[in-house]
Amino acid sequence: MSKIVAQPGILDIALYQGGASHVDGVADVIKLSSNENPAGPSPAAIEALHKSAYGLHRYPSTDHASLRGAIADHHGLDMDRIICGVGSDEVISFLCYAYAGVGDEVIHTEHGFAMYRISALAAGATPVEVAEVDRVVSVDNILAACTKKTKLVFIANPGNPSGTFLSDAEVQRLAEGLPAHVLLVLDGAYAEFVDGFDGGAALIEQRDNVVMTRTFSKLYGLGGLRVGWGYGPKAVIDVLNRLRGPFNLSAPALVAAEAAIKDVEYAKKCAADNARMRSWITTALNDIGVHTDQSFANFVLARFDSAETADDCDAYLKSKGLIVRKTAGYKIANGLRITIGDEAACRRVVHAIAQFLEGRQ
Repeated sequence: MSKIVAQPGILDIALYQGGASHVDGVADVIKLSSNENPAGPSPAAIEALHKSAYGLHRYPSTDHASLRGAIADHHGLDMDRIICGVGSDEVISFLCYAYAGVGDEVIHTEHGFAMYRISALAAGATPVEVAEVDRVVSVDNILAACTKKTKLVFIANPGNPSGTFLSDAEVQRLAEGLPAHVLLVLDGAYAEFVDGFDGGAALIEQRDNVVMTRTFSKLYGLGGLRVGWGYGPKAVIDVLNRLRGPFNLSAPALVAAEAAIKDVEYAKKCAADNARMRSWITTALNDIGVHTDQSFANFVLARFDSAETADDCDAYLKSKGLIVRKTAGYKIANGLRITIGDEAACRRVVHAIAQFLEGRQ
């Protein structure tokens, strides 16, 4: 018997299952399972990526200064307090490795992003799940769950897979109520889809116990390049940079992300198109009896009368070439998360769900 044993917690991690992208035997498939931008990346980002091919023999920047500067200019932030990662996932893992370990606790909410629990376990810490209220983060439940062992609290705002949103006042109440030794992490993967929302940047300027993470995978359509970033107190970012590999982001990813964030008009159009179709699909689903919370992201959570109905609907949609995301893994067994696609895709998926429901009557 081998004496080579993994660190405690590692074998408790279930392998992450990404959104499916094909259906056996179905040719005309629309993928609405991974919250991707249906318009794709900015043409400027594509052009920058093409040009970068001529320099693939060169190592990328180690300090990401050009991209950090572009992010800082766009959001009005201090570039010295920005860290870039391989998606926001990597920044989340840095936070767990830096601030949590064996004997420590990391709080996340019951319907939260799977990487919070995974990264906590990978660091040897104990993930602590806290109940939400009607699929909305509960500040009171989080504060009640804090102990001397708590080191990190992760919340997604807007939430995934619910799309619900916690107000600035409630986020501030949470930050103010946490014990002094606890760091609050605001995951803003979908922050760009909330009109006028800064993802928590203003709160970070006021406090030393708040960090936010962001991504280029959603609004900016660069999921295939894996670029994310974080912003927080200088002391925290300094710690995280000590864990970051010197070449964690490729040169093509860096230049494409910089071009994407500078193409403000394209991003505005994508956000406006998303808001328009999100409103339409929410109303359309509710009109046919499928309950849907108001979403502040680029997806909606369609809730059915039972887990069995949701599973059957998912199977029916697949037969029609429509791939959505089952949310049983997020502890919402009766739900299907549907990415906001283009108008044709949104109309097609609502029509198919209506057909499915009519067939069950």
